[in-house]
Amino acid sequence: MPATALAPDPVVELAGLEPVETIRRRWPMFLGGLVTIAMIVSLGYELLGSGLAGLHRTVPTNPWFYLCFTALYFTFPVGDVLIFRYLWRIPWLGGFIALNKKRIANDVVLGYSGEAYFYAWARARSHMIAAPFGAVKDVGILSGIAGNCATILLCAIALPLGYQLIPPHILKAVAWSGGVTLFISVAIVAFSKRVFSLPRRQLWAIFAIHVTRIAIGSVLLALCWHFAMPEVSVGMWLFLSAGRLLVSRLPFLPNKDLLFANFAIIIIGQDQALSEMIAFTAAFTLLVHVVVIAVIGAGTALAKAREWYAAA
Repeated sequence: MPATALAPDPVVELAGLEPVETIRRRWPMFLGGLVTIAMIVSLGYELLGSGLAGLHRTVPTNPWFYLCFTALYFTFPVGDVLIFRYLWRIPWLGGFIALNKKRIANDVVLGYSGEAYFYAWARARSHMIAAPFGAVKDVGILSGIAGNCATILLCAIALPLGYQLIPPHILKAVAWSGGVTLFISVAIVAFSKRVFSLPRRQLWAIFAIHVTRIAIGSVLLALCWHFAMPEVSVGMWLFLSAGRLLVSRLPFLPNKDLLFANFAIIIIGQDQALSEMIAFTAAFTLLVHVVVIAVIGAGTALAKAREWYAAA
């Protein structure tokens, strides 16, 4: 009788593929680690460069400034936690840590590098999140649309009131920027079925969180400025907070920070005190970034040490 051919053992064949599969599954970890290293390098460069100089300016002494600043700092990551808890039921602590790192990466590395980090974080937890790319993309686009809507609204309100204070070439750039912003937002909404992946009900809920977060952040920023310079009314700081949002969101505007500072000096005067307060706020934000990253790193190292000790 002919010898019976033995069928290949499927377990052996699969075992041979394990190293390749392991490498493929580790790419989110590599990407997350790369963005984290870039964050640390960027924070160190900015803090040791011009960042520390702002901390030598006039330091606000009112404790309400620091309370409002803390609430303002965590407004955006808390909003993201609420969004992704709603979408994926992510854990509170783990999601809060990852979304803080996302925010810091966007601030100090490159635009949307935070989204890349958070996507890698979600991919590494595929047991909890099946297809994260569509949701991360939709949340990012809706954040931009919410900011654009606020910008267009502020343009409609501010330009009739303050156009005489704006130089003609800047006014022209603002008008062009507002038009482009409106066109982009309308185009995204018009092709929403091809752009978005999430159901319409979830999109509206996420949009509402973004809009609420922008409004709360603008109010908290105005309160921070008021407690740093109490001689200026809260109403005026609210107006300038809206102006800062407007300037930061519009494209085609050169030297946005300088433009806003000059506009604020025209409105309230006190150029030296205002310049020092803006410089201190920027430097203090950078310092808080460093503290947050240090606390997250220490907590991660402590958790790893506990795991190693338990395994040993």
